[in-house]
Amino acid sequence: MRDLKRVVVTGMGAITPIGNSVEEFWSSVKEQKIGFAPITHFDASEYRAHLAAEVKDFDPKKYMDRKSIRRMELFSQYAVAAAKEAIEDSGLDLEKEDLARIGVSVGSGIGSLQIIESTTRLIDEKGPRRIKPMAVPMMISNMAAGNVSIAFGLRGKSINVVTACATGTQSIGEAYRSIQIGEADVMVAGGTEAAITPVAVGGFAALTALSSSDDPERASIPFDKERDGFVIGEGAGVVVLETLEHAQARGAKILAELVGYGATSDAFHITSPAEDGEGAARAMEFAMEEAGVKPEQIDYINAHGTSTHANDLFETMAIKKALGDSAYKVKISSTKSMIGHGLGAAGAIEFITCVKSIEDNYIHPTVGLKVPDEECDLDYTLEPVTDREVNYVMSNSLGFGGHNATLLVKKFEG
Repeated sequence: MRDLKRVVVTGMGAITPIGNSVEEFWSSVKEQKIGFAPITHFDASEYRAHLAAEVKDFDPKKYMDRKSIRRMELFSQYAVAAAKEAIEDSGLDLEKEDLARIGVSVGSGIGSLQIIESTTRLIDEKGPRRIKPMAVPMMISNMAAGNVSIAFGLRGKSINVVTACATGTQSIGEAYRSIQIGEADVMVAGGTEAAITPVAVGGFAALTALSSSDDPERASIPFDKERDGFVIGEGAGVVVLETLEHAQARGAKILAELVGYGATSDAFHITSPAEDGEGAARAMEFAMEEAGVKPEQIDYINAHGTSTHANDLFETMAIKKALGDSAYKVKISSTKSMIGHGLGAAGAIEFITCVKSIEDNYIHPTVGLKVPDEECDLDYTLEPVTDREVNYVMSNSLGFGGHNATLLVKKFEG
């Protein structure tokens, strides 16, 4: 068996509801800024949910030319924008690199519902002959990865993982695997989503998955006894992963090392996690086993933490199952308490949070958590934590269909 390569993080880019760069996003996280407000993308007055975590002030012209903009839907634009920041942050000189050894793993859980909705209206109103030639290429979810590849000339392995709310995490995990086994030297990896549309909001509300609160401060409140669903979000998170040898050879600044990845299926229900948390627990156990890390070494868990009753309860059970007694000692928080649930983008943005937590030795609180739930009885971090080293961090994502994924990242030590 070939030796597995060590994989490090060298660049990050983000488009989020609380900042359109990693620096702006992380500053907002430290300010405990929440990105929730009434939906503006469409008239939501007749819908059960009225709040969303929309990206603000996004200007695609800062990242691409007008022709590219016209050929990309918003989820692809977010991906290219975040990838541009990540590549620039990494210091990669693409003119000097073997672009056939640089791949892309950028997923979207949904693709463009906007094109599906508008094309359906067009067929009803004017007939099928009026469908735009680029309708299908612009709607399908793999176009985020495709457009990132095209924008930067990356000719290595290019994949689109689609596992609902686990998409961003698994996209990074599969990129990690590709580098480990030598399929690529560098992978541009992450997740993107722009699905704040009538179909998505109406559909998630029909599932009773969305919060019906009109109070931004009491809408996305993971692990709170009064939680009633998630706030839909959007955005993108993209990171540059590469072999340690490749990073060191070019003198890259190494932000963190990715050391574990676990992926499982509940094989239980299409929308509910397994009720005993068994599937998510195994994902965490696999990540720790691969990293050679014991539960007591985990400093922080960035929880999936959606603010739905089932997820928060079953994730709590999963953490207890995976970490045993150490579950009561580890710090846990949910970034979704500030940016809502970005679906396919969520895990990637949360991975960036994990890396920044390691860099700054800073653990953000679960913002808005005020009424403790007796069934969610772990340390969900009510105040910022700044008084300890953050060396090992796990990030969890759980998706409809029973998809579970965990990434384990550590402080780089040479």
